[in-house]
Amino acid sequence: MILLDLFLSKKKPTAHTAKKRLQIIINNQRNLFKEPDYFPQLKNDLLLVIARYIKIKPNTISIKLEKNSENMFILELNISKKNNVR
Repeated sequence: MILLDLFLSKKKPTAHTAKKRLQIIINNQRNLFKEPDYFPQLKNDLLLVIARYIKIKPNTISIKLEKNSENMFILELNISKKNNVR
């Protein structure tokens, strides 16, 4: 019976488990990143500059700051086109 179990046993999905664990670690590392103190003011200034040139609702703009693995900051700005005009 034991011999039969060896041949019929299914392999454990170790690669899938390792991938999930790595994703958890990466997400935790991203969550440990703290925004600089000046970031709220930077967001506000960017919104004011954009509003000078484009008529938009403030809630349609998303601004994110991330730090990548090379310790470089990435500033991401997204403006939603949907229902954007005031």
